[in-house]
Amino acid sequence: MTTAATPWGETSRVPADAGGTEAPAVVVRGLNRRFGKVRALRDVDLELAPGRIYGLVGRNGAGKTTLLSTLVGQVLPSSGSVELFGRRSLENPAVLARTVYVRDHQCYPDDMRVRHVLRAAGHAYLGWDEEFAQRLVADFRLSPKARCKKLSTGQRTALGIIVGLASRAELTILDEPYGGLDPVARGLFYDRLLEDFAEHPRTVIISTHLVDEIADLLNEVILLDDGVVTLHESEEQAREHAYRLAGAERDVERLLESTGAGERVSRRQSVGSMTMVVVAAPLDDATETLARELGLEVEPVSLQEVVAAMGTLSVTESTAQEGAL
Repeated sequence: MTTAATPWGETSRVPADAGGTEAPAVVVRGLNRRFGKVRALRDVDLELAPGRIYGLVGRNGAGKTTLLSTLVGQVLPSSGSVELFGRRSLENPAVLARTVYVRDHQCYPDDMRVRHVLRAAGHAYLGWDEEFAQRLVADFRLSPKARCKKLSTGQRTALGIIVGLASRAELTILDEPYGGLDPVARGLFYDRLLEDFAEHPRTVIISTHLVDEIADLLNEVILLDDGVVTLHESEEQAREHAYRLAGAERDVERLLESTGAGERVSRRQSVGSMTMVVVAAPLDDATETLARELGLEVEPVSLQEVVAAMGTLSVTESTAQEGAL
């Protein structure tokens, strides 16, 4: 659902860093959210600057959608605070009118046509660019006359993307905005996002499972695991939180034992006497030196592998803690 002051809903390759000394666009302090006995968000603290693109990543059920819904007031916090542009977002139409939230499953009245959705969005957002919206309609090959109930999943996703981008909202939140889109359409979305961001910087949050596909778009990465922010760093720094080690099994095991890195192994594959492991930890100089002495290969991993490694390790540690109770 796209949220804003609209008739259908509620109020509501990276360019050079456009962030500056402005006040944060988003400030979250001590945010907790419970659903019965389930603690979906745990003491979340975040500050998001204007003019940056953030990737919100994590496993299914990590709390990503709950966090985004809480930012725009669709989910009430159990405790803690959320401020957008220096003001509380909850029941604050002036703040929410500067925000667009595009969810993975768009929800529009069945009898509305594409042109009706765009017309309503044009009234909802002060920064709305009708020419850009029509260009996107053509890019995604949508018919302005098409009824929403006749749109495919991918077409509904494209319509949400059009509203999100053409709104030019200062805070643009895209929650897994690729349902039903083929690789060509996703590439088109990424291209249009970057092109428009370069001309009209804003704070963009993209929640996604396709981590490597959007990695080059991101200024910063936020990893959410079991409701906890376990990583919030630049895209380049985030990549340094895991590495791949490969070679003779006896030498790999020797290094893991000598450095204590064995406790951080998130993935292991063996073929004959050769072993490959992924270590969910930054590579320090001592480990790299020892690896070279042992004739082992040390390689960086993709951002997707970093996220998977840290998530796997977190699950392993949580299981161990539960077993100790």
